[in-house]
Amino acid sequence: MIPARVVLAVTGASGAALAMRVAQRLVPVPGVETHLVVSSAAERTLHHECGAGALDMLKSHAHHVYDAGDVGATIASGSFRTQAMLVVPCSMRTLAAIAAGLADNLIVRAADVHLKERRRLVLVARETPLHLGHLRNMSQVTEFGAIVMPPVPAFYALPQSIEDIIDHLAARAIDLLGLAGIPQTRPWLGDG
Repeated sequence: MIPARVVLAVTGASGAALAMRVAQRLVPVPGVETHLVVSSAAERTLHHECGAGALDMLKSHAHHVYDAGDVGATIASGSFRTQAMLVVPCSMRTLAAIAAGLADNLIVRAADVHLKERRRLVLVARETPLHLGHLRNMSQVTEFGAIVMPPVPAFYALPQSIEDIIDHLAARAIDLLGLAGIPQTRPWLGDG
């Protein structure tokens, strides 16, 4: 049986803790195989936002790790069957490259593969405020079939800490991957 292969890409936008939490949450899911790509800018952000050992910790949660410059890796081909891809956080540079089809690194190439093969692609676009170019790129990738998920806290969940917010956002992003039988977030049951 082929596992549900998930590509997890991490770019240099702020929000490295989201990538860490997504990786941690995917590890115990039976039948899911995580394929990790981390950009050089993401390595810097991981170190700054999560500490000196963050990159090694992130890599320890993946089944396979690829160099962002290796555009010949397995995940760069549509013949390598994957279930979905998540870019978290997704920098505006990466978003723009995906929108323009500029597959100049493994992250953008793998995203392009997911779009052309009509596979699930979730982009946790991290920037604020947004200018018109950002919005147009978000519109463009959405028209191509991607799902854009800005990491906006769900205050209705009544978070008590930053950890609660990170956990909920990571769970929501995983839910959007469409993996069968592994819901991560508690469904809203109304306010009554």
